[in-house]
Amino acid sequence: MNTLHQSFSVQFTYDVFFSDRLFESTNPTLLEFLKKRHSEGFRKKLLFVLDEGVTNSHPDLLHQIKAYFAGISMVDLIPDLIVIPGGEGSKNDPALVDQLIDAVDRYGIDRHSYVIAIGGGSVLDLVGFVAAVSHRGIRHIRIPTTVLSQNDSGIGVKNGVNYKGKKNFLGSFAPPVAVFNDAEFLKTLDDRDWRAGISEAIKVALIKDEPFFEWLEANAEKLAARDLGTMQQLIHRCAELHLDHIASGDPFEMGSSRPLDFGHWSAHKLEQLTDFEVRHGEAVAIGIALDSLYSQRLGWLSKSDANRILNLERTLGFPLFHPALDGDGVLKGLDEFREHLGGQLTIMLLKAIGKGVEVHEMDQELIREVIGILKEDEIQPA
Repeated sequence: MNTLHQSFSVQFTYDVFFSDRLFESTNPTLLEFLKKRHSEGFRKKLLFVLDEGVTNSHPDLLHQIKAYFAGISMVDLIPDLIVIPGGEGSKNDPALVDQLIDAVDRYGIDRHSYVIAIGGGSVLDLVGFVAAVSHRGIRHIRIPTTVLSQNDSGIGVKNGVNYKGKKNFLGSFAPPVAVFNDAEFLKTLDDRDWRAGISEAIKVALIKDEPFFEWLEANAEKLAARDLGTMQQLIHRCAELHLDHIASGDPFEMGSSRPLDFGHWSAHKLEQLTDFEVRHGEAVAIGIALDSLYSQRLGWLSKSDANRILNLERTLGFPLFHPALDGDGVLKGLDEFREHLGGQLTIMLLKAIGKGVEVHEMDQELIREVIGILKEDEIQPA
């Protein structure tokens, strides 16, 4: 038999910048990044797509962007700054995919141009997906505007939209060329969005970094009181852990192991069951509580540590139960999670705070028992 064998690797590199007031004329961070990538010697087109919730909260933003690039010879700013609805609904609307692909075509956005998304995680997911499938990949820049997107989804390599009622059924692995975290956007978040992103920090601390979990406990009241400096520390550490995992693990998820999805199998289903009224971070907080108690019921996690986890979430203001958990609807999330992973169910549970362990099956009766505990709020502080 005659066989040809092919093997190659592609290196991806990108920076996550931390800044304030990115589009003020005195802040050169974005322009300096574009200048370093101007070596090809021709002008780059910039197509901006913005989250409507962000532009409503920052009414001068469109003007600031146009003023920031005025007179800059190395780029051509597309004057049509596209504003689309934000939130999970944006990932449920195929018309938005068509609208953005049409804009890429209409304005001649090529593989040397940039699509720049400003918004929460859902808008970043949508725009990143459009960029990835247009011309087999257009460079995209992310400017996350929520805690959740600045510390987790916006700094990773995944993009996607929801389809056939399933979260991220259509998607791509396509890293951004850069991410710019601007703390100014955090100031206008409502309390739910401020809180929701903290759940991803709890998640990564529980599976990877016990000292970070202890820091979260020590600073929970400051975070609940919306102390911006404390939140910036949280975002930086959470982002650092997330990027370290991407670099050292399986960034394009070729296997079935997804440790960063601790608490997510039920969270994804809970979002769907509530028609996405429950936000992703809120659902993850409930999923963390569920899987932590499940780990305790297996005899792996001590009761005192399980209580610490639930008490931290309560201090931050997270509800730990939703009526959609009643019934067997959420259990269908196990099969959907297995399908999304590619065949073998792999769930991350806890051996201890800071130490995750993977399992390949879960006891549905025990899950129902844990849901009942959350419903009745039977776990009391140690």
